[in-house]
Amino acid sequence: MDEGTRELLEPLPPSAKLVYYVLDEEGRFDQTGLAEETRLSTRTVRFAVEKLTEVGLVEEGLCPKDARRSVYATVPESERSTGSDPEAASDPDAEAPTATAVAED
Repeated sequence: MDEGTRELLEPLPPSAKLVYYVLDEEGRFDQTGLAEETRLSTRTVRFAVEKLTEVGLVEEGLCPKDARRSVYATVPESERSTGSDPEAASDPDAEAPTATAVAED
């Protein structure tokens, strides 16, 4: 595991780290499969996947057998966004200049 991945995982809860390790070692899983493999509740798995997706470590895709289900997989380091702050990258106002009104006389 590379240093960038370790830094992104560090602040996450243990459940998210476990889900990431399973996905990294075993490949793609749906939510039910992750819950069975990790022995976590589906609610905890959903929370963990949400946190991992927010920081860009996991991506959601369509299940080839059932389009109503999602499958999750790790994002290769080479495909991750290069932004240092993932929250700023997802916030559309983070880099937008602020407009100030100019009064005309």
